[in-house]
Amino acid sequence: MATIPNPLVSIIMGSSSDLPVMEQAAAVLAELNVPYEMTVVSAHRTPERMVEHAAAAADRGIKVIVAGAGGAAHLPGMTASLTILPVIGVPIHSSNSIDGWDSVLSILQMPSGVPVATVALDGGKNAGILAAQIVATSEPGIAENMRTFKAALKEKVMASIEAVENHRVSK
Repeated sequence: MATIPNPLVSIIMGSSSDLPVMEQAAAVLAELNVPYEMTVVSAHRTPERMVEHAAAAADRGIKVIVAGAGGAAHLPGMTASLTILPVIGVPIHSSNSIDGWDSVLSILQMPSGVPVATVALDGGKNAGILAAQIVATSEPGIAENMRTFKAALKEKVMASIEAVENHRVSK
C-alpha cells in the first residue's frame, strides 16, 4: 500500500487499471500536503479485503475515502455501506464500460441511507480536491492550503480575462 505517514485520506480502486485516474487524486492531495494512502480493493474479487479496509478505516485515522471503480462500480457504494466516513466515488470509463455511464449510474444512484459523493467520469482530480476540502474542516493547516489553492484558481482566471476580451477572430 502506497502510504504517506498518518494518512487522512484513503484512495482505493477496483483494479490497477484505474491508477491513471486515481493518481490524479493522489497528485492533488500531495500538492495540498494532505497525507494519503493508495491501494487496490476490489468489491468483486477481494470482498473480504474491501470489508476489512472499510470497517477499519476510521479507527486508523482516515477521514475520507476516495473510491474509484469502472464497469458495475460497486466499490464506492459497498465501502460506504461499511463505514461512517464520507466516501467520494470516482466513476471510471474502463475497458468493459458502456461509455462510462454504467459506472456513473452505479455510483450516483445509491439507495437512501448510503450516500456516496460522486464526481465526474474520470474525475480523480476533483475527488482529491473534495477530499482535501472535507479534511480541511478539521485541519487548520490543510484549510490554509485550500485557501491558497482557491486563490490560485482565481488568479489564473483573472490573468486570462484580458487575453480573451482582446481576442479578435481573423477573416
